[in-house]
Amino acid sequence: MKMDQRSKSKFCLIQIPLFLLLFVFQPAHIDAQKSLKSLKVELTRLADLSGGKMGIGVIHLESNQKVYINNKDRYPLASTYKVPIAVQLLKRVEKGEKSLEDLLDVQPEDQHPGSGIIGNLFVTPGVKLSLRNQLELMLILSDNSATDICLTAAGGPDQVKDILKKYNIQNMSIDRPTIGIIGDWLGLELEGGATSNKEFMEKYGNLSKEVMLEASKKFGKDLRDTATPQAMAELLQKIWLNEILTREHSELLIDIMSRCQTGEGRLKGLLPPGTYVAHKTGTIGATTNDVGIIRLPQNKGNVIVVAFVKDSELEIPAREKAIAHVARAAHDFFLFN
Repeated sequence: MKMDQRSKSKFCLIQIPLFLLLFVFQPAHIDAQKSLKSLKVELTRLADLSGGKMGIGVIHLESNQKVYINNKDRYPLASTYKVPIAVQLLKRVEKGEKSLEDLLDVQPEDQHPGSGIIGNLFVTPGVKLSLRNQLELMLILSDNSATDICLTAAGGPDQVKDILKKYNIQNMSIDRPTIGIIGDWLGLELEGGATSNKEFMEKYGNLSKEVMLEASKKFGKDLRDTATPQAMAELLQKIWLNEILTREHSELLIDIMSRCQTGEGRLKGLLPPGTYVAHKTGTIGATTNDVGIIRLPQNKGNVIVVAFVKDSELEIPAREKAIAHVARAAHDFFLFN
């Protein structure tokens, strides 16, 4: 079919703007990809500051731009594994199987070693705390006793793994209570059943340095309670997008994480004062972690940053500084690009 001169003119008028659009937008897309590559180069450089192996996951939530560093490795979650435990616990609340107002007795066998206050503050029976209190202690103070109580209330490790599988969070495994993780790291053989803080410390006092050293080496190769940076980043993204929990419970979880009192020198360490960060830290042996969501100023959105450090030969403050540099690099990249 032939076009007359008028039709040809209209066709040209239509084609020129389309061509200009392609001309304008294609370089912008290419520039964005180049910029992400520059961020990846910088994060790779910063990962070397950890003194071990650092896995990094970064997602800008509004644009869905993503960068992962050393993502093929699995990293000990340490206390960052308390985030998926909280997710499963809140899912049970949504189903009506649990209530955040449920009062739970804290017995001597519930008092476990490590971070937090329950294991050290309450030395006699008689304490009752709500499930909400336990959840807050687990995430704000990283209380290990509260964590093991919450894990039981969540249905145990298998139930946590089931919800991760259901929502397609791959390469993350939740396997043991905190007392089991610490026991395996130390080389402490814990028989089945409840173990009080007192009993744990008595057994710990009988361990030799040789046993603990060998256990530490073995612990670093154990895939239980580990994840890739991508797995944790995607879990945080699904929490943010209300894809696992209702908006009410997603916001509750993020609010509690924003009140975290551990790891001031990690994700928050080099950020501008007052920056909103909802995060969860983790530390055990040669592992130092921090994972969370950083709110950018000037309505530039929110950035997930996951930083896992394992097998580090540096002291904890040096590892924390490496994590702080990673968070600042991600913050500044998405603020100025």
